[in-house]
Amino acid sequence: MLLLLHQRFYITVQIISKVDFFDNCFKQHLYFVQTVSHLFFGRNNIHKRRRFLMKKFFVVFLAMITCVFPLAGCGSDDGTIKINEVTHSIFYAPLYVAMELGYFEKEGITIELTNGGGSDKSMTAVLSGDADVGLMGPETAIYVHEGKKDDFVQIFGQLTKRDGSFLVARQNIANFNYENMQNSHVIMGRRGGMPAMTLQYILNQNGYIDGQNITMNYDIQFNLIAPTFANGTGDYVTLFEPTASQLVQEGKGYIVSSIGKASGEIPYTAFMAKKSFIDKNQDLLEKFLNCIYEATKYVMTTDNATVAKVLAPQFAGTSESLIASSLKNYKDNDTWMTTPAMTKASFDRLQDVMQNAGELGSRANFDDIVNNNIAKKIGK
Repeated sequence: MLLLLHQRFYITVQIISKVDFFDNCFKQHLYFVQTVSHLFFGRNNIHKRRRFLMKKFFVVFLAMITCVFPLAGCGSDDGTIKINEVTHSIFYAPLYVAMELGYFEKEGITIELTNGGGSDKSMTAVLSGDADVGLMGPETAIYVHEGKKDDFVQIFGQLTKRDGSFLVARQNIANFNYENMQNSHVIMGRRGGMPAMTLQYILNQNGYIDGQNITMNYDIQFNLIAPTFANGTGDYVTLFEPTASQLVQEGKGYIVSSIGKASGEIPYTAFMAKKSFIDKNQDLLEKFLNCIYEATKYVMTTDNATVAKVLAPQFAGTSESLIASSLKNYKDNDTWMTTPAMTKASFDRLQDVMQNAGELGSRANFDDIVNNNIAKKIGK
């Protein structure tokens, strides 16, 4: 019954969206309805839809409400940028440094930062208008672009250029190589997310096939994978800093490999927004990216202990020594972009990884997804 209601509402949405007298904000809510399901379920999760039918219907119901009570988010006239980040990690150190050292404040920018706890949730916040900018994996922009709407989401600046996670093993394995993972249980993260797809790419390249000589577990939400592993599930897990090092300190795991080094360069995390927001806020976003650029230079040229002191307020309960060691790991990995313009070659490799995971039907056009107009001005 609920499936029938969902299908009928979807058809109604398709008809209404073609009527001229509905304003753009209303159409954005319709876009939210049409795209959010793919974010939650992915191409390979169709078999799970019945189990999550109530969740989908609730999303549609919320979208209907937003049509009556329109959401904010059609521009920023006061210098405020609402950012929804996929997770809170030292991986995104330049953003936090720019906040803590007052770079944004000097440019008249106020940052409102929210942790989405997963790229699907971060993109949903952007689509719904709860956030102006999302900091998440570029793959999410490709997913929602398949809706082929006018006000689609575009990437306007790249922050990281490789996977920032580390493979954590339950046992201390000397001289680890990927042959050690035969018949093991690996917590992958959310299917269709970059951490899971990148790890799958590495495992497949090393001859592993899910269900045959390894178990790839996609059933655990991104923000729950660390405690799940700590509580005894799985032989391996992929984790970002400082979480990876925290597990090591607690004696609950051992870092055995850098996923970023094993996979090579991939556009891993980027700033993105609706095309309408980018078009309306060119000057604001240029100032924003300049702040990120200056903060990245600071992180790369300043000793880890000093940067750790700057970052400490962002990571309450985490020691400065742990922050400093996490920074060292990321610097050693050559993690951050020196300038924020994404290249087509790296974008194509991202799509290779997505296709390997079975999460990409047809390849996206680089110029549709990536808007480098602002990014190319940075660092000149």
